Amino acid sequence: MELLNEFSVSEYKPRQRLLIFIVAYNAEKFIQQVLYRIPPELRENLDVEILVIDDASQDQSFERALDVKSKGELPFKLQVLTNPVNQGYGGNQKLGYWYAIQKGFDYVALLHGDGQYAPEILPELIQPLLRGEADSVIGSRMLAPKAAIKGGMPLYKYIGNRILTWYQNKLLGTNLSEYHSGYRIYSTEALSNIPFELNSNDFHFDTEILIQIHLAGYQIKELSIPTYYGEEICHVNGLRYAFDVVATTTKAKAQDFNIVYERKYDCVSPNSPTSHYTAKLNFPSPHWHVLNMIEPGARVLDLGCAGGYLGVALKEKGCHVTGVDMYPLPIGISLDEFIVHNLDHGLPDINYQEFDYILALDVIEHLKSPESFAYDLRTVANAQKTKVMISTGNVGFFLTRLSLLLGNFNYGKRGILDLTHTRLFTFRSIISLFQQANYEVLAVKSTPVPFPLIFGQGLVSRSLLWLNGVLIWLRRSLFAFQSFLVLQPRPMLFHLVDEAYNNSEHRQQLEQVAVKEPQV
Repeated sequence: MELLNEFSVSEYKPRQRLLIFIVAYNAEKFIQQVLYRIPPELRENLDVEILVIDDASQDQSFERALDVKSKGELPFKLQVLTNPVNQGYGGNQKLGYWYAIQKGFDYVALLHGDGQYAPEILPELIQPLLRGEADSVIGSRMLAPKAAIKGGMPLYKYIGNRILTWYQNKLLGTNLSEYHSGYRIYSTEALSNIPFELNSNDFHFDTEILIQIHLAGYQIKELSIPTYYGEEICHVNGLRYAFDVVATTTKAKAQDFNIVYERKYDCVSPNSPTSHYTAKLNFPSPHWHVLNMIEPGARVLDLGCAGGYLGVALKEKGCHVTGVDMYPLPIGISLDEFIVHNLDHGLPDINYQEFDYILALDVIEHLKSPESFAYDLRTVANAQKTKVMISTGNVGFFLTRLSLLLGNFNYGKRGILDLTHTRLFTFRSIISLFQQANYEVLAVKSTPVPFPLIFGQGLVSRSLLWLNGVLIWLRRSLFAFQSFLVLQPRPMLFHLVDEAYNNSEHRQQLEQVAVKEPQV
């Protein structure tokens, strides 16, 4: 009893749990050998369970695994399941990963029932996860030069693997030696934060789940493994697999350009900021136009100021900036004044007469009723001195038109077809909206695609911005990514009537003075 009291409950750390998940299809010749080769020393650091899911095999794979379970010779708990209908290589993995998450395992290791990957090196592969150095470990056959060839990998598979991996690394900005090893260990925390259930049921599931883990910001580590090609039967159609890998990798990259959107690649790290709005101050953009047009010392109201980055830049010019947004400013960002307010509930209750400029950049497309917003803003703005600056995406952009021509209209995380947009505008329609709300259009400007946000600041971005600028000059409605308007609210009728009264009284007073003055 005294011994137990030496340790507090808070110091007790339960052993971590590993699920060894074996996918099996027509593997009756190999499945028992694979099970017996799993190293018993895994028990030293982990609580281990083995799960075999037979994917409706046409042989005795399920029965062979059950034989091992019935003998009770393994040092680990063994669970053997069989699918009534074939789920495919990817579909079978989904079941195993869901099982690992639901049963509270910390890690899940993927093995193949045909013995292609050596179970003996599992203790080595799990170490980076146990040390907290990675969220996923891949057993790579390509880290050791030509080891895959020496291990019996056919030359055409070796060349195909290298080409596909090179293409994927280039597009995704990764540096993996191979994407196509089926020997993996994942942390279940990472798996629970990516939508792997939306992936293909086919063989390129392995590519899709690695892309998701990368996009979500999780760490991937590779360790060298031996290559073994023996009597196992390959069920992969090589050409179809290569096509699927190229297609899914290209789609994942195209999503960065907002050309397509697939929910399965909408993966955000839990540590990433929630807002995807960034400052666009150093290249032609609405932010750039505002900074160049607003004079120092002006009083600015920034409606929908997002992260407040533009407001900070305006403050550095000596402007007084009031920001309005439905979310608080990020830590470390401060404006002269800030109001938390949802513009869909109307305009905030402030004195609009004091502002020289009112900004609504990339706001109008998010509102349920842009018409009401434009009208309400005109009723409160100072028609004598306030200028209104607005920007919105150009839905007439050539890529959107091309997408429609091909029968697609894909929303994405950002850009013209942002998922949060409720209304879309061309140049004509956004100008018409404000003209109908009785604004005078003082200037209309065009902005190109924000290439520096995609490719970074450099020669590629500068060249593309120049080319986009030329195309905008040729046809603005087709090649401009965004429209930027400078507007002057026209006076309301009650203002005009008041001015008529005041002017009449002033004229009458002048007339009375003129009558009273003696004529010479």
